[in-house]
Amino acid sequence: MSTISLQPKRRRTGSGNIVVYLVALVAVALTVGPVLFGALGGFRTNGQIAERPTALPDPWVIDNYTGVLSGGPFWTYALNSTVIAVITTAVTVVFGVMAAYPLARYRFRGREALFMVFVLGLLFPAAVAVIPLFILVTRDLGMGNTWWGVALPQAAFSLPLTVVILRPFLMALPRELEEAALIDGASRIGLFWRIILPLSTPGLITVAVLAFVTSWNAYILPLLLLQGEMRTLPLGVADFSTEHSADTAGVLAFTTIAMIPALVLFLALQRRIVSGLQGAVKG
Repeated sequence: MSTISLQPKRRRTGSGNIVVYLVALVAVALTVGPVLFGALGGFRTNGQIAERPTALPDPWVIDNYTGVLSGGPFWTYALNSTVIAVITTAVTVVFGVMAAYPLARYRFRGREALFMVFVLGLLFPAAVAVIPLFILVTRDLGMGNTWWGVALPQAAFSLPLTVVILRPFLMALPRELEEAALIDGASRIGLFWRIILPLSTPGLITVAVLAFVTSWNAYILPLLLLQGEMRTLPLGVADFSTEHSADTAGVLAFTTIAMIPALVLFLALQRRIVSGLQGAVKG
């Protein structure tokens, strides 16, 4: 007669952890590897790259980076990218929180249907509407080859994700705070400005960083709407790569410098971003 053991089976967690760590290491290598290759390649000469593509710089050369930073076109591209990204971020955050607040805190007919419009907006990429946007911005609005002509459409396409993130975050805020503020005589605008916005700082930082990075890396829309000195850094990288196709080290240096601002901003605020996303999920 067989006996049934009532002792719980021991879980084999050692092998499982090893697999997780290996997968994580592979993901990190695939993500960070190209960045390190480009950054280190900028400190090498074209001869070194041709002779030993994967070797470390020996000796280290800074002429590629100084050549990029001393060039006038780079700073023109950087200024355009910065201004467009700042305008896009400001418009996205302001109008995003104004749209998410009533969808989160007020009850009215058609609220969920209106929210679904923003959710469906996530399935509508900007690349699909580039031709209508080009006609609308250049012919109807007369804003072609301007900062606002690029920033406003980018903000419009960033609004769905902003509302989807901020709405559950705002819904999680205690309603007792609103009731207490209204009893004390606060107006709806004062309540929104003095209580809701400060408590929503993690969520606002999250959507602001996402909007800024998305605008900084945008390529298709600026390619159609911007020309000459109004071009942004991604377009500048493409132009530099075309004009200096034989200068591999210079192209790597230009590309590395172009991605530094967005990378530094993301790394500096990564904890705030995680906090904002956790608040959205909990909401």
